[in-house]
Amino acid sequence: MTSPIKLNFKSEWLSLSLIIISLFIGYYFFQHFPARVPSHWNINGEVDGYSGKFWGAFMIPFMMVGMYLLFLVLPYFDPKKDQYVDFAGVYHKFKDLIVTFLFILFSLTGLNGLGYKIDIGFYIPLMVGMMFVILGTLLKNLKMNWFLGIRTPWTMSSETVWNKTHELSSRVLTISGLLMAATVLVSVKFKIALFILAIALLVFGLPVYSYILYAKERKAKK
Repeated sequence: MTSPIKLNFKSEWLSLSLIIISLFIGYYFFQHFPARVPSHWNINGEVDGYSGKFWGAFMIPFMMVGMYLLFLVLPYFDPKKDQYVDFAGVYHKFKDLIVTFLFILFSLTGLNGLGYKIDIGFYIPLMVGMMFVILGTLLKNLKMNWFLGIRTPWTMSSETVWNKTHELSSRVLTISGLLMAATVLVSVKFKIALFILAIALLVFGLPVYSYILYAKERKAKK
């Protein structure tokens, strides 16, 4: 069966390389980690959770493998799989971005587990913010599908609503990403406020906007 997303060396080399490297690094971490490894940090960047050395060394590489495989198989189950030919390049960039984010996260937390002074509370919000900004540049080029993008009843019912919502979502994600990145510069109280504002823009603003567009479209057709 031909892949809806056109797999080739150019589309796969980055994700596969990072996965292979992470497994080798994971083996190194496993050999040198202490029995308990920091695995979770609170909003202040303080450790508040630990895992065993095996999961500390291999959980994120396993997640990278799982996400990579998920990105490969999902298009086969999408009722709109024929659409993927029009945004296969963007789809692969989504895949590479997620795998790259996990790889950097793994590297930072792993070095922390080895005893290096890595300020996780600084780097993680910055990374998430940057990822959101990059996702914002990609979203506007997504075509209608069932797995990626702003999937509400209204975007999935109208291609026009889908396109307009994703044009706005590109800007909203960029703003949300910048807000998240800015949390590294402010106190905890303002961190929480900026984080809530960034999430609210995504979770509530875009669905409401898609509904308004859909309602206007329906009204215009009557």
